[in-house]
Amino acid sequence: METLHLDLPAIQDASLNPRAALYGVVSSGNLEVLVERGHDATRCVFEVQTAAHGFVEVWKAVLTDFAARHPVGGLSFAIHDAGATPAVVSLRLDQAFQSLRGA
Repeated sequence: METLHLDLPAIQDASLNPRAALYGVVSSGNLEVLVERGHDATRCVFEVQTAAHGFVEVWKAVLTDFAARHPVGGLSFAIHDAGATPAVVSLRLDQAFQSLRGA
């Protein structure tokens, strides 16, 4: 397993009242995302555990894009990956965030 940590500046959505929530299931080619309240409203933290080694730059690109598209300040994401493609990672993160917004 490879573990990645990324801490990004982010805007906070004051209407979010995040509770700990789990989205997705770790199985062949998929991942799970655990979202919790973070410690800093101006930051978004990602902790990734992945079975796929050597994809740090791809992970950074996907997570940075996600944080730029959504007001995720004050959130912490724990991601457990079993080889999901970048498109699946992006989709699962979008689903988790939309669920927090009540959509």
